[in-house]
Amino acid sequence: MDHFPTNWGRPKYDNFDTSATYPLHNRGQNQSTTSGATQHTQQPIVTGTSVLAIKFKDGIMIAADTLASYGSLARFKGVQRLHPVGDYTVVGASGDMSDFQYLQHILDGLVISEETTAQDGHTLGPAEIHEYLSQVMYARRSKMNPLWNSLLVGGVKDGQRFLAYVDLLGVTYSASTLATGYGAYIAQPLLRKAVEGRENTLTEPEARAILENALRVLFYRDARSINQYQIATITANGAEISASLKLETSWGFAEGIRGYGAQTQ
Repeated sequence: MDHFPTNWGRPKYDNFDTSATYPLHNRGQNQSTTSGATQHTQQPIVTGTSVLAIKFKDGIMIAADTLASYGSLARFKGVQRLHPVGDYTVVGASGDMSDFQYLQHILDGLVISEETTAQDGHTLGPAEIHEYLSQVMYARRSKMNPLWNSLLVGGVKDGQRFLAYVDLLGVTYSASTLATGYGAYIAQPLLRKAVEGRENTLTEPEARAILENALRVLFYRDARSINQYQIATITANGAEISASLKLETSWGFAEGIRGYGAQTQ
């Protein structure tokens, strides 16, 4: 299964039902397109692209643009794909936005339940949030009704920085630089070169500049991205998500690339 959102696209109508939402030959016995019953997401429709994250000396920084595409249409340009969970954790999502809204709902419920039921002074940290999400994703995959998301979970608790990945298959791993979507191909090498070996000396302004540069490259190369973005900074003082920002870009370099501009030879 190809679980990178940038490769999903919209399904063709051949061998699909009239609304092009579910393959006819794979539709379950209880699935119906005529009953009017509400169906879970069977194909990703409104999707977000890459999320990037790195460690720096004081914490974690996560960045994502604010575009949600309807198939190949740049439809929603002010979508926040970074979600705070508690005081010291942020979850960033690429993939289907309706599934991410569902995950936001269950995470908010989890935090409320923990604070009102346990009342022992302990709070959920990024490691616990990541483990919970990995179990949710794996359980949904096992039921053949996956959540079409790739998630990055970052945070700081008890002085420890935590950054990890989980996808719709329940696959998890951790590293000092992470990227989802098209960023896993284009931005990840840039992040590794700039960050690895400097995780304990990299300052917050330097980390921000690295992420902005990677987002700029993605804007040039990824048709599903936009030059508006948000950055979440998580330190021992808590999590802060910026307002929507705009990248400074220049397309002048395109004139020197064969296939662009007015070259005659």
